[in-house]
Amino acid sequence: MAEMNHSHEPMIRRDSHSREIDLNNRDPKQISEDVVKVSFEDVIAEPAGTHSLDGVWKASYTTFTVSKYCCYRSLTAIFGIPLSLLWGLLFACLSFWHIWAVMPCTKSCLIEFQCLSQPYSLIIRTFFHPLFEAMGKMYSGVRVVMRKW
Repeated sequence: MAEMNHSHEPMIRRDSHSREIDLNNRDPKQISEDVVKVSFEDVIAEPAGTHSLDGVWKASYTTFTVSKYCCYRSLTAIFGIPLSLLWGLLFACLSFWHIWAVMPCTKSCLIEFQCLSQPYSLIIRTFFHPLFEAMGKMYSGVRVVMRKW
């Protein structure tokens, strides 16, 4: 496993499937970007003319930031592994269901519908296409004029 060396290279470890895990960039696809952008200023904002004491504002900022950080770390320490297990099982079941049931069923339906589509297409081309073409020619000379009374 690669550990953090004393240079500025990112800390990377390999998991059991030989895939690299970047311990610095844990959201490479930025799926949780909106949550991270919530800062003190997004939650608590004092308009001009209504300011608390500077010391209170600074202490509030520090309290908010530290409590958010500590609470997140505590929740992930308690629930991170059990929820990872739960989500892993859920996505494994979804993958299994999709691969072994949904896709074969879909493929089977497409094959069966292809057999039905040829007679259906023949009926449409034989009976309805000439009918609608004749009606189109019949009504092509109709002009609609809107007048205000």
